[in-house]
Amino acid sequence: MDSHSAQGIRFGPFRLLITERLLEKDGEPVALGSRALDILITLVERAGDVIDKKDLIARVWPNVTVDESSLRVHLAALRKVLGDGGAETRYIVNIPGRGYCFVAPIARQASATIAPPPAAKPQPSERSRRLPPRLMRMVGRDELIRELAGQIENRKLVTIHGPGGIGKTTTAIAIGHALLADFDGGVYFVDLGLISDPTLVPGSLASVLGIPVQSSDTGAAVVNFLRGRRTLLILDSCEHVIDMVAGLAERIIQEAPHVSIIATSREPLRSEGEHVHRLSPLQSPPDDAELTTEQTLSFPAAHLLVERAMASNHQFKLDDMDAPIVAEICRKLDGIALAIELAAGRISTHGLHETAALLDQRMKLLWRGRRTASPRHQTMTATLDWSYELISERERTVLRRLSIFVGAFTLEAAQAVASDDTLDLIEVTDALEQLASKSLISTANASEASTRYRLLDTTRAYARAKLDELGETPSVNRRHALYWQRRLERAHANKVIAGQSEASETRPEDLGNIRAALEYSLSEHGDHDLGIALAAAAAPLFTNFSLLSECYQWTGQALSLLSEDTRDTRYEMELQAAFGHAMMFTRGNSNKALAALTKGLQLAEQLKDRFYQFRLLSDLHMFRLRTGRFYDTLALAQRAKAVAEDIADPVGLSAAHRLLSSAHHLVGNQAEARTHLETWQPPPSQIADTSAFNAGRVPRIGLSRVLWLLGLPDQAVRAAEIADEDANHVKSPVPVCIVTIWGASVYSWIGDWTTVDARADRLIAFAQKYSLDPHIAVGIGIKGMVLIQRGETERGVTLLRDSLTKLRTDRYELYAPGLSLALAEGLGICGRVDDGLAVINETIAIVNSNGGSLDLPEQLRIKGTLLLLAGDQGAAEEAFRYSLDLAEKQSALSWQLRTATSLAHLKTRQGDGIAACETLANIYGRFTEGFDTTDLRAAKSLLNETSATRTAEALKPQASCPRRASSSPAEM
Repeated sequence: MDSHSAQGIRFGPFRLLITERLLEKDGEPVALGSRALDILITLVERAGDVIDKKDLIARVWPNVTVDESSLRVHLAALRKVLGDGGAETRYIVNIPGRGYCFVAPIARQASATIAPPPAAKPQPSERSRRLPPRLMRMVGRDELIRELAGQIENRKLVTIHGPGGIGKTTTAIAIGHALLADFDGGVYFVDLGLISDPTLVPGSLASVLGIPVQSSDTGAAVVNFLRGRRTLLILDSCEHVIDMVAGLAERIIQEAPHVSIIATSREPLRSEGEHVHRLSPLQSPPDDAELTTEQTLSFPAAHLLVERAMASNHQFKLDDMDAPIVAEICRKLDGIALAIELAAGRISTHGLHETAALLDQRMKLLWRGRRTASPRHQTMTATLDWSYELISERERTVLRRLSIFVGAFTLEAAQAVASDDTLDLIEVTDALEQLASKSLISTANASEASTRYRLLDTTRAYARAKLDELGETPSVNRRHALYWQRRLERAHANKVIAGQSEASETRPEDLGNIRAALEYSLSEHGDHDLGIALAAAAAPLFTNFSLLSECYQWTGQALSLLSEDTRDTRYEMELQAAFGHAMMFTRGNSNKALAALTKGLQLAEQLKDRFYQFRLLSDLHMFRLRTGRFYDTLALAQRAKAVAEDIADPVGLSAAHRLLSSAHHLVGNQAEARTHLETWQPPPSQIADTSAFNAGRVPRIGLSRVLWLLGLPDQAVRAAEIADEDANHVKSPVPVCIVTIWGASVYSWIGDWTTVDARADRLIAFAQKYSLDPHIAVGIGIKGMVLIQRGETERGVTLLRDSLTKLRTDRYELYAPGLSLALAEGLGICGRVDDGLAVINETIAIVNSNGGSLDLPEQLRIKGTLLLLAGDQGAAEEAFRYSLDLAEKQSALSWQLRTATSLAHLKTRQGDGIAACETLANIYGRFTEGFDTTDLRAAKSLLNETSATRTAEALKPQASCPRRASSSPAEM
C-alpha cells in the first residue's frame, strides 16, 4: 500500500481513508459494503490504470472462487453510492474486454517523508477549472514549491527554466494551486504549446482570460483587462514563442502592477525584472554507498521510480537487495522525471533487473561518451528511442500519427487520424490503450463524458520527427485537417438543427489543433480546397471565442486561395460573412468590410440560404448603423423581417423587430420604434447563444430614449435602470457599452449630470478593458459635455473635438451627430459663434445626406440659438419653426417642448409672444409626468412669466422623480 494512502485520497466530494477503511462524502461517513469498499480501494490505488477483471476478483476475493456476476453486483452498489454514471460524475468506467478503470482526478495527501506545500483554501469550482488538476503523484518538489510560492509576491516575473521532461509544468501548476487563495482564485494557466505562430500568443492569453477582444491590438486588450486586477498568470512552454512572450510579459508587469507571472521555458525570457529559477533534476541516491530500502526511498528520484512502478504493477515490491538497482537506474536517468516515469512503466513488463540491463544496452554510450551543452536533452532522446524500440510496430505507427495533434484529443479524433487502409479503428483503439498504459500517452480530463488524451511535449516532438523521417506527414496532416473540418461542420449543423451550442462539441483547447490544420491546409504545399472548407467551418468558432483578429486572418487567407471549384459556393458565402464581420470590428468600417458582407449576402440569396441572409442583413444593418446611414438600416431591417417571416421562426421574427426598433428610432420614427420594441421579446436563455439568428439576450437598449422622446421622462429613467440591470447578464461587451451610452443620453436630457459623469467614467474604463476604441472616444466626448455643463467650456470643447476626430477617422458616425451638437453649443458659449455655426451646419448637412436622424430637430434648435447669438433673429425663427414641425412629425414631444420654449422666448422678446406661448402651453399640457425635469420646469416658468392663457391648475406639477436641473443638447 502507498504510504500516502494512510492519510487519505480525495476525489470529487469524497475522501477515502484506506487504513481506516472509511469513505467520507463532504466530511460525513458513507455506508458502503466491505466488498464494494475493497473494489474502490483497489481501483483508486491504481487510478488511471485498467485493471483486469480477474485481477480485481483475486484482490477482492482472495482464495475464494467467484464469477464475474458477483463483481458486477458490488460494482453496481459502489456506483450507486458514488452517484456514478452522469455526464458530470464519472468515476469508474468499463473497458470492454479489458477490465475497469478509475478515471476521476484524485489528490493524495503527502507521506510523512515528503511533506506537501501548504494546501490552498478551498476555492469555488469555476476558479480551479482555470488550472489543470494537480499531479496525483508529485515527488521531490515540495520545498521548492513553498519557496517559489513565497517569492511570487515580490518577484513579479519568475521563469522556471530547465530541459524537457524535468517537471517545469508540474511544478508551475502546483505553485498555482498553492496560491489560489492568495490570488482569490485569479490564477490562469495558458498552454502555449498549443500554438506555433508567435503572433497568436496574445490571443491565446485573451481566450484563457475570457476577454472578447474586438480590436486588432490584442496585447493591449490583455494589458487593459489585467490593469488593476490581482492575477497570477502561468505561461507554459514558452521556448518556441519566446520573443513574443518576453515582450508581452514585460509589458504586463510594467503596466499591471498587481499581476504576477510564472513562465516555464527551456531558456530564460531575458525580460526586465525576470527572476530565473533553474529546475534541478530530482536528487538520486549516490553511487558510493550501500543504502537500505528506506534510505533509498528518501531520495526523490528513487521515490518517484518506485511509486510509478507500483502504480503500474501493484505486486511490485522493493527490498534491500534491490535498492542498489533502483539507485543505479535513477542515476543513469539523471533524475529527469519523465525519463524515470518511462523507465518505471517498463519495470512492470521486464522487471527491475532486466530494465536496468536494457538501460545499459541502449544508452551507455550516450550517457558516458556524449556529454554536450544540453546533456539532459540527449538523455531524453535516448530514453524515447529506447521506449520506441520496445513497443510493437502497430503502436509505433499510431504514436507517430498521433503526434500530429496539438494538445489533447479524443478517441474519436485518434481513430480518424491514425486509421487508414493498414489500420482499422479497433487496432487504433487497442494501440492507444497500450500506449497510455506504457506512459507514452497520458489521459487528460478523464472525469468528463469523453476521455481526452495527449502526448507529453517531448514525446510528441520525438514521434513527430519519426513521422517526418518516414514521409507520412502529408497524409496524416490531411486526415487531421479533414477530421476537424467534418467535426466543425457537424457542430454547426447541430446548432442549426437541434439548437445545440457549437461550443458544446468544440472547446478552447481544440483551437491548437484547428490552427495546425489550417496552417497545413492553407500552406503552399497544403490542400487548399480542404483549407477553404476548414476555414469556413472554423470561422464561427473563432467568433464565438471572441478571436476576431484571428478569424479575420484565416478567412482572409482562405478567400485569397479560392478556386473555380470553391468560388460562388457555400464556402465562399461563409468566408465572406465571417471576414466582413471580423474586419468591421477589428479594422473599422471600411469599404472592404462592406464589400465582403455584400458579396456574402448575394451568395446567400443565390443559394437560398435564409438563415445566412438574415445574419448578413443583420451585419449590414450594424455596418450602416455604425457609419450613420440610418435610412439604410431601416431598409435592411425590413428585408430581414421579410426573410424571418419566410422562415416562420419566432426567434427570427423577434430579432427582426429588434432591428426595426433601432432603425425607426434612429431615423426619427419614435412611435414605430416603440411598437417594435414592445413586440420584440429577447429569446429564452437556452436559445440565446445557439439561435441561428444570433439573437443574443441583449436589453431593450433603445426603449429609454424612445420613451423620453415621446414625452415620458419618468418611464425613460426607469427603462434605463432596467437596461442596466439586464446588461449584467450580457456576455458581449459591445451591447453593454451601448446601454451605458444611450442611458447617459437620457440622463443628460433630463439634466442629471452627476449620473452622466459617472456613466462616462464607467464607459471609458469598461471600453479600455476590452480595447473598444470607438466607445472610449464616445466616453471622452461625454466627459467633454459634462465639463461644458460645469463651466469648464474650453476643456470640454477640446475633449469633444478629440472624440469626434477619432470617431470620424474610424468612420464610426453613430454617435457623431449628438456629440457635434454639444460641440456647437460649447463653441457658442465660448463666444466662437461662427465656429459653432460651421459645426452645426456641417452636421445637419451630413445627417440630411444620410436621410435624417432622430436628433435633427435638436440640431435645428441649436442652430437657431447660435443664429440668435449672431444677431440674425429671422433666420433663428425659421430654424425654430422648422425644428418644431419636424419634431411633431417624429412624435418627439420632448424635442417639441424644447423648441417651443426657445421660440416663445424669442417671440416674447420681440413683443409678439402670445401665439408662441399658446403653442408652448398646448405642448406642455400633453405631458403627464416628469414635471421636475429641467425642460418642463423651464417651460412652466416661461408660461407663468408671460401670463399665458392657461389656468394655474392646468400648469400644476404632477408626481415625478426629482432630477438635477441643467440645460443641454442631446447626446446620441
